Amino acid sequence: MADLFDNIPASEPRPKREAAPAPRPLADRLRPARLAEVVGQEHVLGAEGPLGHMLADGNLGSIVFWGPPGVGKTTIARLLADATDLAFVQISAIFTGVADLRKIFDAARLRRQNGRGTLLFVDEIHRFNKAQQDAFLPLMEDGTIVLVGATTENPSFELNAALLSRARVLTLRRLGPEMLDLLTERAEAMLGRSLPLTAEARTQLIEMADGDGRALLNLIEQIAPETATLDAAALSARLSRRAALFDKSGDGHYNLISALHKSVRGSDPDAALYWFARMLKGGEDPRFLARRITRMSIEDIGLADPMAQRLCLDAWATYERLGSPEGELALAQAVIYLALAPKSNAAYVAFGDAARAAERTGSLAPPKHILNAPTRWMKEEGFGAGYVYDHDTPNAFSGRDYFPESMGPVSFYAPTEFGAERDLRKRMVSLAEERVRLNQSEAE
Repeated sequence: MADLFDNIPASEPRPKREAAPAPRPLADRLRPARLAEVVGQEHVLGAEGPLGHMLADGNLGSIVFWGPPGVGKTTIARLLADATDLAFVQISAIFTGVADLRKIFDAARLRRQNGRGTLLFVDEIHRFNKAQQDAFLPLMEDGTIVLVGATTENPSFELNAALLSRARVLTLRRLGPEMLDLLTERAEAMLGRSLPLTAEARTQLIEMADGDGRALLNLIEQIAPETATLDAAALSARLSRRAALFDKSGDGHYNLISALHKSVRGSDPDAALYWFARMLKGGEDPRFLARRITRMSIEDIGLADPMAQRLCLDAWATYERLGSPEGELALAQAVIYLALAPKSNAAYVAFGDAARAAERTGSLAPPKHILNAPTRWMKEEGFGAGYVYDHDTPNAFSGRDYFPESMGPVSFYAPTEFGAERDLRKRMVSLAEERVRLNQSEAE
């Protein structure tokens, strides 16, 4: 088809074409228009929730939203501004510098002089340094801005205490399958047709989103044009599964290693394997996991199964020789072994108690009878006097006291009744009884 402007002489200015508006993403078109339309956050937005109370009282304070991606942090902030007739200003801590903040603050002050407040939404607020976070405080205190921050990181670790004391932290939850299914139905209503998916593929689509509403709508947008019905296998080939939420330097890292450690401690091999696999899938360094697994064998199994530590070290060495992915199986076997091993933290507790005692009594000398006496003066001072060579006694046990004289015997290690420690406990009881008998005989 001929261009309408083809007959215009080149010397004359050509009229500008009207640019077609870019299509809006499905996630933007489905963005809730009212707080009541936000899904999955009733614990915060409901009548009995903290935001419900704030809005009912007409007293919206500064807030920090903490939660995973795609659960509505930005949407809720925008709707809060609408509900309270505040000017909505959105920035990202990643792209905003000090000069930008000054302009935003000046505009907020001017807006306040004209009788309107400002809701300043700061995405990724944890990315601001201490000085930048402190810059918000005066404006929060005098009411120039209502600060609404959003973060995927634990605010207790990432935000200043001063800022946290002036804002309420509200946790937003990962969207469950029911909420994601509701979003899918809304998307179908907007598209005017059902998604071309079998029931199994529809369930798989929900799983692929992994609790992220925005990711779900992006996935839906990719498959909506399909004409043929997709089964689960075809859907997997068509789409890429959303990457697992795991930040090797953030909360995800510490949350998952804690889950692994506590699953091992709780003797649940299946849960332990799950968290171990989650960390590997998230890109965790298997060497870090090998180190932590070995630490678990020392802290939580200890002498209840002396082989546990050896097995972990062997698994670590096997991984170093084989690498990934084959060597990861050796680490997985170690995880299973630790989860099923008898548990004891008796040595861990005993060492801690002994360390604290050593700190309190660090200047006390050993008893003279176990000190060497290489000189005549030391012999005259009583060094080594009365020492009994245990191998020369019946049962190779003299029953003597080896603590500092002014301290006296102290009990640190209390073996459990589990695994190999049961035998150690019997041995300790027997030695204690024999020590008492020998000391009484010596006194007589």
